[in-house]
Amino acid sequence: MSGGHWRVVFAHVLLIGALAGCATPAPAPSPAPNHSYVTLLPSPDGSVGVVEVQGTRGTQRLTRAHDAALLDGSQAPAPVDAARFKRDFADAIAARPELPLHFMLYFETGGTQLTPESMELLPRIVDRAAHRRTVDLSVIGHSDTVGKTDLNDNLSLRRAQTVAEIIKGMGLKVDALVVESHGKRNLLVPTPDGTPEPRNRRVEVTIR
Repeated sequence: MSGGHWRVVFAHVLLIGALAGCATPAPAPSPAPNHSYVTLLPSPDGSVGVVEVQGTRGTQRLTRAHDAALLDGSQAPAPVDAARFKRDFADAIAARPELPLHFMLYFETGGTQLTPESMELLPRIVDRAAHRRTVDLSVIGHSDTVGKTDLNDNLSLRRAQTVAEIIKGMGLKVDALVVESHGKRNLLVPTPDGTPEPRNRRVEVTIR
């Protein structure tokens, strides 16, 4: 397999691993320059999954971050050289899609006033989003179960619109924006009707 083929294989498996929320394949210990290999990368949260390499010359199981094995299964897992990993797969790593960012903002009862803690979180949201290549912003409003469904739908929409306007007003350039209202559906904390649960009075912000 040529060097170009290594990169195609790695980029493909890396994408699958990211979507599954587990580790991903790439480079290997110290094989000859013309040998293809797989390495295990940690997930963004630091956890490490498992990759089993089944080749024509054996099966190897990778369980430690940055261990690698030949694609033919002939070589036991061993740490991949960092310099070689960077050289072989810098382009594939750079091309990976950025993972979504999720934030939760909470409101005082009965209106569109954010809690002080949520107001303090807004600059961090804008800062994190500003460092991304593109900003697709999803803002979804929710309510608690106090009041009628139609009133809560309207209130949740106004909450989402308020957050979206604040974020844009702080100078964030948005490539795409979706504003939705879920009212008292999709409760974060299940409660009976008429329950003023603070954690349900929220807006969920997702940046992709």
